[in-house]
Amino acid sequence: MRRALLLFILLPFLVFAQDPTANAPAAPPKEAQSLDGLRRGIPLDQEGKPLPMPRTENFDVRRKRAYPDQPPTIPHAIDGYQVDKNSNRCLLCHSRANAENFQAPMVSVTHFVDRDGQVLGAVSPRRYFCTQCHVVQTDAKLLVPSDFRDVDELMSSEAAGKR
Repeated sequence: MRRALLLFILLPFLVFAQDPTANAPAAPPKEAQSLDGLRRGIPLDQEGKPLPMPRTENFDVRRKRAYPDQPPTIPHAIDGYQVDKNSNRCLLCHSRANAENFQAPMVSVTHFVDRDGQVLGAVSPRRYFCTQCHVVQTDAKLLVPSDFRDVDELMSSEAAGKR
């Protein structure tokens, strides 16, 4: 009985002792700014819907290279290819012995040179893991617009401008 009476007496004081801003409408949350172009304008505090996975281009044609010594891109899918210290699926078709049978380009002669400049009979261990340099192409949209022009384009446009 005493507790109920005490609660009845203190209740008005507890109500008025509340924070006056507690019942005020909440301020709109600050919009988190994203510095990352990968987020596609989605605020940092929100999870965006993922884009569909890009499809691997599978045209089996050699692509133009953008600069000298650029590793050629892989013009076909390599899903499921095993490339590890025990096996290299790429060399099934691209090795010196099989390239002609599979009508695939043979790996470059530079792949047979070790770091000391010695020519080896097999692919050098430092050139064995193909996908560290060679990549497949997909139909993904560019994340950032590019106005890249290769050297041949620049030279031809410069020559045309001097006429």
